[in-house]
Amino acid sequence: MTRGFLRLAVCLACFPLGLSAQVSDTRSDAERLHLRAVSAGEAMRLDGVLDEAIWRSAPEATDFVQAEPREGRPASERTEVRVVYDADNLYVGAVLYDSAPDGLVVTDITKDFQETAQDAFSVILDTFRDRRNGYVFATNPEGARADQQVANEGREINASWDAVWRVRTSRTAEGWSVEMEIPFRALRFDESVESWGINFSRRIRRKNELAYWSPVPRAYALTRLSLAGDLDGLPDAAAGRDLRVKPYVLGAAIRETGLDDYETRQEAGVDVKARVFNAFTLDVTVNPDFAQVEADVQQVNLTQFSQFFPEKREFFLENSGLFYVGDAARNNRVVAVPTPDEDLLLFFSRRIGVSDDGQAIPIVGGTRLTGRLPTGTNVGAIIMRTEGLPGASGSDYGVVRVRQNVFTGSDVGAIAMTRNVRGEGPLGEEYNHVYGADANLRLPGNVDWSTYLVGTESPRVEDGQYAWRTSINREGNFAHIKVGAMELGENFRDDLGFFRRTGVRKYFVDFGIRPRPASFQRRGVREMHPHIVWNFYEDLGGRITAKRLHSGYTFFMNDGAFWELSVNPAFERIEQPFRIARTVDPIPAGGYGWVESQLRGNSDPSRALSGGFTAIAGGLWSGTQRTVNANLTVRPSYRFFLETRLQRTSASLDLPDADFVRTFWTFRTNYSFNTNMFVDALVQFDPGTDQLNTNVRFNLIHRPLSDSFVVFNERRFARETGLPPGRGFTVKGTYMVAF
Repeated sequence: MTRGFLRLAVCLACFPLGLSAQVSDTRSDAERLHLRAVSAGEAMRLDGVLDEAIWRSAPEATDFVQAEPREGRPASERTEVRVVYDADNLYVGAVLYDSAPDGLVVTDITKDFQETAQDAFSVILDTFRDRRNGYVFATNPEGARADQQVANEGREINASWDAVWRVRTSRTAEGWSVEMEIPFRALRFDESVESWGINFSRRIRRKNELAYWSPVPRAYALTRLSLAGDLDGLPDAAAGRDLRVKPYVLGAAIRETGLDDYETRQEAGVDVKARVFNAFTLDVTVNPDFAQVEADVQQVNLTQFSQFFPEKREFFLENSGLFYVGDAARNNRVVAVPTPDEDLLLFFSRRIGVSDDGQAIPIVGGTRLTGRLPTGTNVGAIIMRTEGLPGASGSDYGVVRVRQNVFTGSDVGAIAMTRNVRGEGPLGEEYNHVYGADANLRLPGNVDWSTYLVGTESPRVEDGQYAWRTSINREGNFAHIKVGAMELGENFRDDLGFFRRTGVRKYFVDFGIRPRPASFQRRGVREMHPHIVWNFYEDLGGRITAKRLHSGYTFFMNDGAFWELSVNPAFERIEQPFRIARTVDPIPAGGYGWVESQLRGNSDPSRALSGGFTAIAGGLWSGTQRTVNANLTVRPSYRFFLETRLQRTSASLDLPDADFVRTFWTFRTNYSFNTNMFVDALVQFDPGTDQLNTNVRFNLIHRPLSDSFVVFNERRFARETGLPPGRGFTVKGTYMVAF
């Protein structure tokens, strides 16, 4: 089957491609576009209408160039962008002409909306002009806000970073217009740098078109700052002290499942953010509470490993990219955002304040310092203290990260982490120290080499406390390839990380091509993607422990839909019996091999009615399976959506009474009253246990970075048990004061 895919891939590669002019993936300073910012000279009124005189006289950035669908060709609609400033703010004004203004697509106005499913305009600012780090500000025709912090040209993207900024938009007979107001004190920058890196992007959703002011190949995205232009003429602005104090108060009434009475609690805490020195940010939190954080979405788990749930807490997400140690950036056109390497995510902040079974562990407080030295050295440090759950001791956590920029697009770094259990011995009887070094080097031909080596220390253990990983990655418009290997020692331990196995060596290959035959494009297929992803695991003695060979063929449609067919041979060796379902006998230790066939797809996500599915048939451990994961989204307007998701596996294993069905139903809905007030609901039902979990969250942004939350949680059984359902009500308010 794999050979068949490769033959077909080679044949399609020979088809004539759609006419386009390829954009260079490197750019010298002499080749960069320049835009001059000018002084406003008058009070600016933020209303989305560019009617102040300065907008007519300021230099304009125009002549946008497509990355999609026809790279290198002029954008199909004209865009004009200008930048002005006053003593406190940078203003970005854009006029986005559209020959069919009634065809503008808006699907979402929530905070940090998803740009890919709607018309959108974005700007990225490289405030240190180091060609690798920056801030992204984005909006859509209804004035929704999204902001991100970008590190190392997109290797780390922090969508949870928040700044105090404003935007207004206006629809016109000729399209739409944008006015952004970005305070200088919301940014970190080197006051001695006279120019910033800058780029703009525009997405025209009905055409599935993406265009940039400073051209970017379709293999990359706006985050490719080495290809950005320059913003000249900036004033001698100072970032200011940017001191923010954000206290919160909380009241809650909670009844555990099966109990009759509610327990009440009142909490208060504070977060403080301050600019220190020239480009450093100090964050301090005292008694933080995360009651407003969205609940985890449960999944059917058919593996021997614990599930991975991503971090969602704001305090840990901001500036999180600095602490990432791992893989090179992947192609920006992957179907879904890839999860971290779950074989070893070296720093996983969810280990702080959350137990292995998902219980919240009280956090006493913590401090984080992040910033950049004039030498191009990025520095980060975290100190946290948690209390213990009943019967357990509290812990102290520390992380120090240093990363030095070298050459063009490269960096080397080091990391040290520690967890000490309080109250037992000078460092605690239980402790774990992790330390290591990493390098991410851009080689000629835009080849990225990423590697790291770490060691660990834990009590009563001597040998096998190490891990390493190395990979080479090349992304291109037509072909991409990644090869690498990693190894975890027998006694590797990382209390601040996420990993699945120890005493294992892994080899991996990820290869694919992306032909775009013109004849297929005329029939609605924009791009094809035959590919293989191969992961092979062996123990340190050379015995195979697991493997998975994914051989897939994906069709990307002109309207943004995709379809994929794949065949996936797999092998797993288990050393201890484990139970795959509550009603099924444990699977015995041993080696198991099987083959899955998979079909998946998603329709155009910008439509009022869209959906997707994954269908799997074939083997599973010692038997067979039929698995369906499907979702249907109804979006009658940009204010409301309702999503229904089904996960269902029907399996028959070669064990006594081992036929079983595992199912999860998930219902998610959102209503946006405006860009500052939302209500979200998440309902999850497990028919196997008749358990129904409900999470409803109301969020009002009553002023920038100040929120009010009302949260309702309930856990009940669908059948009559006589047990009162678990239920909780939480009201939380925050108020940010800036100095």
